[in-house]
Amino acid sequence: MSSSSSSFSKTFLLLILAFSSSLPITAQSPLSSVLPSSSTTSTSNAPSDPLGRTTPSGAVLGFLQAAQSGNYSIAAQYLQMSAARRQTEGEQVASQLNAVLNNPKVFTGRVGIFTQAEGIPQEGVPLGRQKLGTMSSGDIEDDLELVRVSDPSAGKIWLISSDTLAKVPELYDQAEARQVESKLPGVLVKHQIAGMPLWQWLALLVAVPIAAGIGWILLVLLEIPVRWWARRQGQVEIANWRSVPAPAWLLTGTVAHQIFTRYLGIPLLPRHYYFQFTSIALIVAVTWIVWRGVRWSLRRVRNRALARGHAGTGSLMLLGERILKAMIFAVGVMAVLGNLGFNMSTALAGLGIGGLAIGFGAQQTIANLFGGVSVLGDEVFRVGDVCRFGDRTGVVEDIGLRSTRIRTEERTLLAIPNGTVASINLENLSRRDKILFKTTLGLRPESKADHVRFVIAEIRRLLYSHPKVETKTVRVRLTDIAGTSLSVEVFAYILTRDFNEFAAVREDVLLRMMDIMEDSGGGLALPAQTLYLSRDAGVEKEKADNAVKKIAELRDGKQLPFPDFHEEDISSFKGSIEYPQPESAVRKPPGDSGKTH
Repeated sequence: MSSSSSSFSKTFLLLILAFSSSLPITAQSPLSSVLPSSSTTSTSNAPSDPLGRTTPSGAVLGFLQAAQSGNYSIAAQYLQMSAARRQTEGEQVASQLNAVLNNPKVFTGRVGIFTQAEGIPQEGVPLGRQKLGTMSSGDIEDDLELVRVSDPSAGKIWLISSDTLAKVPELYDQAEARQVESKLPGVLVKHQIAGMPLWQWLALLVAVPIAAGIGWILLVLLEIPVRWWARRQGQVEIANWRSVPAPAWLLTGTVAHQIFTRYLGIPLLPRHYYFQFTSIALIVAVTWIVWRGVRWSLRRVRNRALARGHAGTGSLMLLGERILKAMIFAVGVMAVLGNLGFNMSTALAGLGIGGLAIGFGAQQTIANLFGGVSVLGDEVFRVGDVCRFGDRTGVVEDIGLRSTRIRTEERTLLAIPNGTVASINLENLSRRDKILFKTTLGLRPESKADHVRFVIAEIRRLLYSHPKVETKTVRVRLTDIAGTSLSVEVFAYILTRDFNEFAAVREDVLLRMMDIMEDSGGGLALPAQTLYLSRDAGVEKEKADNAVKKIAELRDGKQLPFPDFHEEDISSFKGSIEYPQPESAVRKPPGDSGKTH
């Protein structure tokens, strides 16, 4: 199924390209929102905020970045206060608020998910306001709340509300200093990298192998009940499982590292980026686990179907596995992009438009894909079956997702699109339980009625007696007396599914029918264009008289086989003819051991 896999991969690649083209060029980055970009040009006259305060998350992250870099005058621009107060108290309040937000014992909340310009509706919070978290120290508690205001030069922007700023000095005074820093060397506390003390970076690095070890131990302990259950259920494959799955290890190790990090007191902005990065690891781990679970379960179902001879179901399971994997991958990518701050509503809209365009451009490919699903689901034919597709006959060599390939009688390879296969008349010759034998004998028009009766009776006896002919379906009838011959229709089923064997039995029956014609003293009618010459002996009088005499004897004895033989006679005839004939080379003489003399 390489060609079908290739076409499916191309279609999936087109979907990915359409999805990626629908994404914005860059994600909403707080760092880029703080500093004006000279490469960004505005196509409208609407004012734009160079500080990136158009969304709640942009306002908070921009404040934290400015405060982390020590630029408290810029950080004060994110606070809701009058120009005079910002000039006198802005930097101090910004410094205190930064310290409060960076203390994990004081502030709890998430600041990176409010990326919509209008904010996210929240219960109990009026429109134009957004609650991002809670600040609590001692008996003082306050909400980190943002308010949307109009700025003459920047338009609609978000600022940290004045209600929040009112309690910041009290929260700052009651916030406990980090006890661990007082016991560490001053070098590890004073030196900072990206706003984090050096000791916290070292703690994060040391926590990596510790978290990995904890995750591995948890999985090893989890194996004990899993193996016990698998043995009870007879699941040998699971019971003999001896290795810790990598995605599960990544999941447990990341969760353990996150739990450890919560006790380090990392500043809010580095903490936000840390959990953003580790959330991506969790998404990858979960996607990986689901991917493996789908592959393992569907392959088990597919192997069972193939073991039972359901090749179509096995192929459908393979198709379903590929589609589910594509969906899992797409959901994982979307989750990662959403975690990074991309606007997924725009991406989904672009994906829908791109998918619609691809659907119009690949209508035939999609029709063939669904045709392949229909063919595989119905299991009308399988690989190796001999089928007739319209006016072409051949052996099915492959059933793909796009087309079905057959080897014709001329030994050419014919590829038929599955959309066409699902709509045309199809005959599966390999599914026959028996094969029809049908012919018409043209007797000489000068033959007498009893001569015809003799021929019909003997042919019936022949078919009833042949071990490879189905007795109950035998039909030998005079069908026409007009024209240049007397037509006798011979209809029967040969008890075989193999065409080569059928051809041999048909040959044997036809030869025996020729013997009957010869014994009757007559023969087959000559073609209409053949002239009768004086040399033609015509009907042999002696044999013809014998045939008529035999019919007369049957008539006198009330044994005339018309309209048919008696059922008892038919039963006695069955198998009385030797097939193959005694003279046949395929029969072994009595006492022959099979050795070559």
